[in-house]
Amino acid sequence: KQWYQRRVRDLDDISITHLTFGSDFARAVESKQVAQQEAERSRYYVEKAEFEKEAAIISAEGDAEAAKMLSVAFDKVGDSLIELRKMEAAEEIANNLASSRNVVYLPKDKGMLLNLPA
Repeated sequence: KQWYQRRVRDLDDISITHLTFGSDFARAVESKQVAQQEAERSRYYVEKAEFEKEAAIISAEGDAEAAKMLSVAFDKVGDSLIELRKMEAAEEIANNLASSRNVVYLPKDKGMLLNLPA
């Protein structure tokens, strides 16, 4: 250090204008950036999986609570609600079939195929 100070006394500032790095250094920097991006992508996938897991748990808990509530309601009112839902479904099916062009209504008590008895 003393040798340097003796030789260069009037030097206040140095400016390096042309500095190049070797290709190995450039590859190392690029591979580091790629590794960081891969780590970031992996972190995103882990967070996404955790979020989906939490959503599935909440949904399952909600479904379980709804099933409990339905069970309690069925215990209180009996099967009348189920019968009502069956009638509503049958009505919806009948309306869908009635509006379809490809539906043929056959009588229940007569055998239509080759005049066979019902």
